[in-house]
Order: sequence, then C-alpha cells, then structure tokens
Amino acid sequence: MPKTLDAPPTRVPRSGWLLGPALVAGIAYLDPGNVASNMSAGAEFGFLLVWVVVLANLMAWLVQYLSAKLGIVTGQSLAELIGARMRRRPARIAYWLQAELVVMATDIAEVIGGAIALHLLFGVPLMLGGLITGVVSLGLLTLASRRGIRPFQRVMIGMVVIIAIGFSAGMLLAPPDAGDVIGGLVPRFEGSGSVLLAASILGATVMPHAIYAHSALVRDRFGADHGSRPAVGKLLRATRWDVSIAMIAAGSVNLCMLLLAATHLAGVEGTDTIEGAHAALSAAMGPVIATLFAVGLLASGLASTSVGAYAGADVMHGLLKVDVPVLLRRTITLIPAIIVLGLDIDPTFALVLSQVVLSFGIPFAVIPLVRLTSRRDVMGAQRNHVVTSALGLLVAAALIALNVMLLWLTFSGG
Repeated sequence: MPKTLDAPPTRVPRSGWLLGPALVAGIAYLDPGNVASNMSAGAEFGFLLVWVVVLANLMAWLVQYLSAKLGIVTGQSLAELIGARMRRRPARIAYWLQAELVVMATDIAEVIGGAIALHLLFGVPLMLGGLITGVVSLGLLTLASRRGIRPFQRVMIGMVVIIAIGFSAGMLLAPPDAGDVIGGLVPRFEGSGSVLLAASILGATVMPHAIYAHSALVRDRFGADHGSRPAVGKLLRATRWDVSIAMIAAGSVNLCMLLLAATHLAGVEGTDTIEGAHAALSAAMGPVIATLFAVGLLASGLASTSVGAYAGADVMHGLLKVDVPVLLRRTITLIPAIIVLGLDIDPTFALVLSQVVLSFGIPFAVIPLVRLTSRRDVMGAQRNHVVTSALGLLVAAALIALNVMLLWLTFSGG
C-alpha cells in the first residue's frame, strides 16, 4: 500500500490525538456530488426530501463506525479482508471492477465540482478548471505522502470550515420556516424524479469509497502491529466520538444545502444546474452569499479528492494485490472527468448521475462490512451485537429497495 500517512507514534497518544480518521473519511460527505444532489432536491421538490438527508446521515454513522471498528480490531482494511476470502481471481477482479467504477464516479464529481467553482469565481473554462483541480489535488496528496496525516488533517479541517461557511451562510441569514422543515421529515416521494434525487442523496452520503477508506485509515493509524497504540476499548470509544463529530458536521452542512435551495430557489427557473443556482442565489441574496457558495464548492472539490484516490489504491491493493502509487493513480483517474468536461454534457446532471452510481455500489461495501464485523473469528470479543448486525442489514436492505424502486419508476414512466 503506498505510504500516505505518518509513522506510528512512539508513545501512547492522548485521547484527543485519537480523533481524526473519521474527519478525513467524512470529507467524502461534503464533495460536489452532495452539492448537486442536495441543491437539486431543494430547488425541485422543496422540503420533500429533508427526511432523506437525515436518514442518510444516521445510516452513514453506523457504517462508518463499523468500518473503523473493523480496521482497529483486525489491523486490516475492508478490501484486504474481502480479497483474502475470495479464492478465485475472476471473482476478485469482478468485485474490484464495481468498486473501481464507484471510485471513478467519485473522481468525476470532485473534478467537475472544482471546475464549476473555478468557472463561477474566475471565468476559467471548465476543462482548464478540471486540470487545475487535478493539479491542486496532487499537491494535497503529496502533503499526505510526505508530511504525514496530521499536517494533512489540519488542511482538511480548514477546508471543512470554508465549506461550512460557504454553504451555510445564506441559510443562517434567512432561515427556513420551522414548520416546513418538520414537514420534510415525513418519509414520502413524489414520482420517479424524487426517487432519483433520493438515491443521489444517499449515494452522496453513504459513500462506498469512504467505507473502504475509513478502515484503511484506522489500519494505518492504529493497526494491530502498532505496539504503542492504546487499548482497543479506548480506541473504539474515541472512534465513536470521532465518527459522531464528523457525521454531525457533514450532516449539518448537507441539510443546510437542501434548506437553502428549498427556501430561496424552489420554483425559480434555471436552478436545475449549479450555475443556475449560483445565479439565483446572487439575485435573491446578493453577490456575497453567491461568492461564498462558490468558494465552498471549490473547497469541497479540492478537499474531497484525496479520499477517493486513497480508497481506490487500497481497494486495488486489497483485491488484486497490486500497488499503484497514489499520485500516479490520481493522475490516471483524472482522465474520465476531463473527458466528461470536454463533451457536451451538463456538468450538474453528470454530478447527480455520479452519485446515483455511488448508491448502487453501497450494498457491495455494506453487506460484507456487516458480515465481517459480526464474525467471532474475525472480530473476537468485539464482534457486533445482534442488534447492530440487524441494523446494518436493515440499512443495506433499505438501500437496495430504494434502487429497485428507482429502476421500476424510471423504466415504467412512473
């Protein structure tokens, strides 16, 4: 596995030092795909899908905690454990291909989002903006590779602050009606369009590559071969806090995006694209709010790039036993996004579709995760309680059912 994190500590760290991996993995929950999905949902359906954002975040907490727990207890990543149990190489290749498709969809969302933001802020052509986003992302990955995780985490925390301000400022200045928000907590759909956006929101929140990445991050940070690491019980308690902080932050920002669009963009012409939403925000709330939104989008695109590259490298290593340097891999995976930008494809539509692709990859990550964390021969005394396993399987079943419903409604014309 290419080195992306710093060496293990030479002494038992303080509890505060144990926090961080969830924040790095949680950057994936604030990528441009989230922006496109949440803004589109709010602009087209108002407060209808508020419940989806809340539910998706609760699901994300469970699966991210299980992923971190797996890496802490076993000292291996989810991809490594899956690969070790697949004896036939064709099966491992097939599994890797679906996971690779998920990572490629993530890369497309990140690069397109950064390109759109640069275009909104500086008028940079989309293809050039995509290349600039790629170069900056390589710089961030270089920081992680050469300086270690802690300097990288400080940069990521700064990015999260920028993202939060950019996407929350408008909503905080002109908050939505509380009754409308509460009404949006009632689960319901209105046609296949709302199901498509619900699947997109789930794909942008319960992200497969973040599940793979989290287990690898804690493996590298607190792996079983780190003789000076704290006790497993202490690590798991700190991890629950870590995941809770990361998911509260990501969930709040995602909810702000949808509420902002539902309050100020619902029914406004042209808000089905990020560019149109930016213009509508400028008209409704002034250029400062619109600029903050674009800056938040840029930080979102730049910050989220490393997680996809890290996850993709670990999946390839775990399933195929092939090591590709993260920087080289990131360079290669820029190609599909640049191709999309070079074609006559609406970038916002491409962002939403990329998140739908992610939603179809969720069961392939969640089901093995729940199964492995439930096994005594894998987890020992730390295996899941039967209730935890049941909740994990319920999450996977709900996601599969939503995708089946999406296909039926789309092809039946419902």
